[in-house]
Amino acid sequence: MKILLVPNYSRLDAVQAAAVLETWLAHEGVEVAWAHDKKREPNRVCDPEGCALVVSLGGDGTLLRAARIVGYREIPILGLSFGHLGFLTGAGSDEVVRSVASALAGEMHQSRRATLDVDVTFDCGGGLKRDTHHFALNELALTRGGLGDMIEFDVAVSGNHIDRLRGDGFVVSTATGSTGYALSAGGPIVTPEFNGMVCVPIAPHTILARAFLTSSSDVVELQLSPDRPAESSVFVDGRLVTCPEGGSTAACTVRRGAGDIILLDSDAGGFYDSVSRVFYGGMRKKQ
Repeated sequence: MKILLVPNYSRLDAVQAAAVLETWLAHEGVEVAWAHDKKREPNRVCDPEGCALVVSLGGDGTLLRAARIVGYREIPILGLSFGHLGFLTGAGSDEVVRSVASALAGEMHQSRRATLDVDVTFDCGGGLKRDTHHFALNELALTRGGLGDMIEFDVAVSGNHIDRLRGDGFVVSTATGSTGYALSAGGPIVTPEFNGMVCVPIAPHTILARAFLTSSSDVVELQLSPDRPAESSVFVDGRLVTCPEGGSTAACTVRRGAGDIILLDSDAGGFYDSVSRVFYGGMRKKQ
């Protein structure tokens, strides 16, 4: 058996915990691999093939990195919290060995999380287009660029035109991503069992545009309007997407991914516990 460790290298406690975990796993006869430090080796690719489990040691950002490494392979991920928010990460830092032991024994609850398959089309000038492909666990965000002007874009779902909007942008998220950027833009908190997409306009220049949900088979299309050129940016799970040829964003197409992310947690009700703790002040006792 082989396990991949994905620590947050900027947190000494996370790296030290990963080292302790490696020592224990080696004693148990388990092969261990480490994801590289992406700040030191930004162009290196981490291959999770052959791994039965991926352990993320950090915050939600580290778990998102682990999810990008796994992609659509459906290798279970155990998130151990060393961050500040810890919404996606389930177990605490003092439970590292016990949590991994439970995961290896098959005692953890599995939560299947829908993913996104994202295509971003760039206009490189002279009629040339460039398509880039991306995996996402949380969301795609089309936003206005650094100059601050509103952007104008068309929104369509599975070939059905919804509206042409002006505003700061648009978020297409999974249920997992509903508690991230989509929530900040006014979207709903959605149970992880929902497999469709959450569509949320960002500061639209109208009182009519509202968030809406799609089915799992729908395709969301965002097309920048040629009638009102403006600088725009695209982010996938918080990472800026750029064109190697330096083109400008022309369109984004989002559909459900080919595989789910499997998150391990000790409690089947962990999602609602986290919602209560993080967003509803759950420390207050029921009267």
